[in-house]
Amino acid sequence: MKKFFILLIAITLLTPSVYAEITYSEHIAPILQRQCQSCHRQGEVAPFALTEYQDAKAWATEIAEYTNARLMPPWKPAEGYGHFKNERRLTEKEIQMITDWAEAGAPSGDLSKTPPNPTFNDGWILGKPDHIIEMPVEYEIEPEGEDEYRHFIIPTNFDTDMYVQAVDVQPGNRKTVHHVIVYLDVEGQARELDAKDPKPGYVTEGTGPGIDVVGTLGGWAPGLRPSVLPEGIGYLLPKGADIVLQVHYYRTGHTERDQSRVGLYFNKTAKTVPLKISQAINTEFVIPPGEEKYAVKASRHVKKDTYLLATMPHMHLLGRDMRMIAKTPTGNPIDLIWIQDWDFNWQDIYHYRKPIFLPAGTHISLVAHFDNSPANPANPHDPPIPVGWGDKTTDEMCIGFLYFVDAAEYKPVE
Repeated sequence: MKKFFILLIAITLLTPSVYAEITYSEHIAPILQRQCQSCHRQGEVAPFALTEYQDAKAWATEIAEYTNARLMPPWKPAEGYGHFKNERRLTEKEIQMITDWAEAGAPSGDLSKTPPNPTFNDGWILGKPDHIIEMPVEYEIEPEGEDEYRHFIIPTNFDTDMYVQAVDVQPGNRKTVHHVIVYLDVEGQARELDAKDPKPGYVTEGTGPGIDVVGTLGGWAPGLRPSVLPEGIGYLLPKGADIVLQVHYYRTGHTERDQSRVGLYFNKTAKTVPLKISQAINTEFVIPPGEEKYAVKASRHVKKDTYLLATMPHMHLLGRDMRMIAKTPTGNPIDLIWIQDWDFNWQDIYHYRKPIFLPAGTHISLVAHFDNSPANPANPHDPPIPVGWGDKTTDEMCIGFLYFVDAAEYKPVE
């Protein structure tokens, strides 16, 4: 009994000192620098900076709440379902340290011992691009009306085929830009449509580019950050191609202006394998009103030996979760990704740490669930209505994009 009371007293005495040991300078600053400051700094997408102690102290309670709820940092793939590069994920120990630090009053520690903040490239995340393309003029978006999908033509004038290893899309006005897609045109069809439209660029009857595109250089959506393809792999930019920049604009109730631009980073290797993009997709569905967990399935059959480099799940506001699994011809299942708490405002292309070999005959299956009930706070329809496939934000989509190369053309570096 005596030993028990001694142990109890020791624990009681130790408890306050645990909080005292967790300080901003020694424990919290390194976490924020590594996982938060890429967004939480001046001029970036986050609503406040976390680059100084006073910043962190002012938001300590909220930092603890959001990290405990796994809302921050915004990393959507569930652990154990795919292994990805640049994971923005805190450990249980880090989350507990943040909680203890906030509850202890956010002690500073010796601020002179705070590690220096990381250096970020000003403007371009990946550093100065090899080539910058930009909308030819600043475009004015009217305050009211339907969403606008406008396409701007930018000639490239390269005298040889180019391969692009990375793309950084910079929306000129994040208040009105919903997404950007970089299409490629080698037939001059986009120029013809541009000549018929009195405004800069052109729009189509639907929401697609209205031309026979020969490829893409990727794009941008909320939450997506630029990533670099492995050495020796690139997006093909054909000689003389026009870049068709599709910019989807929201109406904000105010006159807005935008002049988005794109930074291109070219491959430097002697031989480059073209990146290919496929998709598991379902366009034939209607989500009944009131359904809280409506399942939509899609699949894709792998015809050649393939190395899968990345995937990108995509849904709209009613999306709740999406899981993709590959099953090889021998029946071996491979979990590709599972987004268990879909958020339309945080989308990304998720690159695997190592390319995944998928032999010919592999079957890729996708299952997504949608919540079209009144209880869904993101539901844009009040009351709910049947919602099917469409390009508008208030429509829905069900796509699992697959980024890959033919195994016969590429051998990963071990």
